[in-house]
Order: sequence, then C-alpha cells, then structure tokens
Amino acid sequence: MSPAGCSHVNVFKVDNWKQNLRVIYQCFVWSGSAETRKRKAKSCMCHMCGAHLNRLHSCLHCVFFGCFAKKHIHDHAKNKRHNLAIDLLYGGVYCFVCQDYIYDKDMEQIAKEEQRKAWKLQGIGEKYSTWEPTKRELELLRHNPKRRKITANCTIGLRGLINLGNTCFMNCIVQALTHTPLLRDFFLSDRHKCEMQANSCLVCEMSQLFQEFYSGHRSPHIPFRLLHLVWTHARHLAGYEQQDAHEFLIAALDVLHRHCKGDDNGKKANNPNHCNCIIDQIFTGGLQSDVTCQVCHGVSTTIDPFWDISLDLPGSSSPFWPLSPGSDGGVVNGEGPPPGATTLTDCLRRFTRPEHLGSSAKIKCSGCHSYQESTKQLTMKRLPIVACFHLKRFEHSAKLRRKISTYVSFPLELDMTPFMASSKESRMNGQYQQPVDSLNNDNKYSLFAVVNHQGTLESGHYTTFIRQHKDQWFKCDDAIITKASIKDVLDSEGYLLFYHKQFLEYE
Repeated sequence: MSPAGCSHVNVFKVDNWKQNLRVIYQCFVWSGSAETRKRKAKSCMCHMCGAHLNRLHSCLHCVFFGCFAKKHIHDHAKNKRHNLAIDLLYGGVYCFVCQDYIYDKDMEQIAKEEQRKAWKLQGIGEKYSTWEPTKRELELLRHNPKRRKITANCTIGLRGLINLGNTCFMNCIVQALTHTPLLRDFFLSDRHKCEMQANSCLVCEMSQLFQEFYSGHRSPHIPFRLLHLVWTHARHLAGYEQQDAHEFLIAALDVLHRHCKGDDNGKKANNPNHCNCIIDQIFTGGLQSDVTCQVCHGVSTTIDPFWDISLDLPGSSSPFWPLSPGSDGGVVNGEGPPPGATTLTDCLRRFTRPEHLGSSAKIKCSGCHSYQESTKQLTMKRLPIVACFHLKRFEHSAKLRRKISTYVSFPLELDMTPFMASSKESRMNGQYQQPVDSLNNDNKYSLFAVVNHQGTLESGHYTTFIRQHKDQWFKCDDAIITKASIKDVLDSEGYLLFYHKQFLEYE
C-alpha cells in the first residue's frame, strides 16, 4: 500500500462522500450485525461472473461488485473511468490509475470508526462466546440448507478425524486449533497469501482443513495430506509411533509461523519479536525474566517470546512448593476446587515465584563486575490472545521415565493479573491492590479446549474437549464426537489447557 497518498481520491470526495463510504464499510466490509452479514453473503457477488469470492471489490463511484483476481473490477474501472474501489475483505482502497492500494487519512479514520463499531456488535471487546457467523460460514451454510440456521445447539464446525495409525496426538491438536476463534476467522476469510510451491504449504492445508470442518459434512475427515506435510516439515514426528501432543503443537505452530511469511506485511517472519503473522498475533506472549544480584540488588531483565507455558506438577522429581493456607484457584460455577487439590493457580504461583540460583550457578553482575549468587523470577510481560498451559505429566530423566497423574483443578475463567510483571512492580513499590473483578478485565481468560491423555507413558490415547458455544462442550475422540458436560471437562486430568482472552484490544 502506498503511504504517500493519491491525488485521484479527490475526485471521489464530493457531496456526501463520507456517508456513502460509511455505508459501504457498514454493509459490505465489516458487517457488524448478523443481518448485514447475511445481506452481504447474498448480495456481494461479481456483477460479471456471479462469483462470491475471488477478492471482490466494490466500486466507490457506483453500485458495482467485481472480481479482483479475474480483473472484472479492472475492466469496469477502465470502461467507466471509475478509478477507486474497496477491497471487501480487508477494507483497503485501490486506485486503478496508481495500480496500488492507497492511503488517505480521512478514509482511514472512517474505516477505523466503522471497524470499531462492527467489532463491538460482533462481541470483540466483550466475551468472544457471543460470536456470529462470518461471511465464509454463511457462504458454506448457503450450500447446506439443512444447516442454514445457527442456534445454540448448532454443531457446524464439529467433525471427527480418522486415526491414521497412532495419530491421535495430531487429531487432538487439530481439534483445538480449528476451534480457536480468531484462527477460524482468519482461515475462513481466505486471507493467506501463499508464496510456496504447490502442495507444500501447511497454512494452505490448514485453510483447506477449516473449509472441510465448516462444510456441513457429517462424515469423519481423513487428514492424510496434513500428516504428510507434518512429516515433511517436522521430520522428528515422522513415522507411525505414538508422539507427544505438546511436541506436535509446538512443531505445528512453528511450521505455520514459517509458512505465514507472506501474510506478515513484509516483517521478518524468522524473528518472533517482529512478526505480524496470524500465529504470532494469537499465540505469542512475552515472558519477562528478572535476575537479581544478592549483593548489590541490581536487576538484569530479559523478555523472550513464548507460545506456551510448561508447568511442573506435584509428584515430579523437581521440588514443588507446599500449598499456602487458604490458597485457591478461583471459584468455578459457585464451587471451589476439592480440599487439598492442586490448582492451576498454584502451578502458576510456583512458575512465577523467585528462585534462588545457588552457588553453583553464579552469574557475572553488571553492577558488582564479579560473579555473584542471584535469584531469578519469571513473570508475564505481555499476554497472548490464546494462552496454552502445558502440565508436565511426562517425566524423563536418567533414572526415571513415568507419567504423573496428579489431579490439577483448573477453572473455566482465569485471571492472569497476579502473574503479570506490572503486578510485581506495583507490589515492590507498595502500590499493589487486589483489583475489583468488574474493573479488571484485560487479563481475564475463558477456557475453550482441554487436551487429555489416558494411559501410560508407553501406551496411551489423546482426546480433546471443545467448547462450541457458551456452556456447550463436546468430546472429540478421533472420529467420534459426543456431547460432554462442564463437569466432564473440569473433572478430566488435563494435559494441555487452552484459554482465550475474554476482551480483545484493538487499535
């Protein structure tokens, strides 16, 4: 997109141009309400070929929709000398004279205002569970009359996966990813720009997988192409041996991150700190490490990106701190965790507590200019949209290989405020106060997926609990999908816990 502006835009800025532009954004680009989304799905088609997709653009000078890929909008612009059009997917304004997307301050302001209004109507800024169907979902539903209505009991998006030979580790992660709200919206909006050779891009395959899931078909899907690509790009997972679901999750995110390099607005995809791809937007957080010298009390701080947080459990060979009197992991459905049970909050407290590194791990202090004993503390500098917690149930050491089956109570709603670096700084300055729940929403999360492992270290099976709507849960066991209760979810052992931010920030 050209940052210098465009002189041809002044031709459009006459009479009621602002109101006309707002109508286009409201009805055909952002489409905040369910009614405008349905209208958009029905009316937004190329006036020349009748296609719904193919990057439709709307002429700013008259009522005309045309395909960008097939150059139908280009032909219209040339014949009518209507030089400006809006991309109905991204909202960008294209000038056919400049042959580029242009920047205009006034237009950008209107676009942002209408986008904020649409996001509020869609529930972004409120709990994400109040979602409404996207354009892609409505388009798929249009071809499946039996599933046209989306209700509280709708099962659109639920589909079993065939086990191709000890591939339950892959199936359980695919179920979690396909039910991640923002990832779903990205893939169903055709926003991936592939720069790789045909049939080699994992992002393209995931895009196809999302379309399969939301096609309305009831039969289980066979993910053979996905398995082949995983074997190709993550060779340590190749073969038919049972693999670790957590290891697959990290490998899949890494490959998706690398294959999204065409979607990151030109930023360097090999640096997680400076990548704007959809994977990093959703899953990447910032982990702050503070190392404090025990002599001069100087603090050395580093911030590293993370995709998940691995938490030690009681019963492991690493010492686990005793539960503090009166500690709790939050109230769930009016009831606290069972007496004496370890909670997810306990595990997070242990993860973020100061740790004395000891005399065998002295570091060179920049203040003392010598090697000194120190303490290290981890806190969250920046929270991701989706927080994944890995409970370390598989212990591998020189003397021991076993599974830890300790029950950990985890909540439906989680507040990460106590584990933030800002909370630590406030406590150190004597300014920290326990926030009032109704006023502190930025760091609150809702549980939407739980991956479980049954069996032993040598022989086991993975399943996933998925949150479809508010309080509507399903168990995904390879090809079999069954209804589940909240109690089933919260009583499960838990291996990977996926939480989604309740409130999203937008610019």
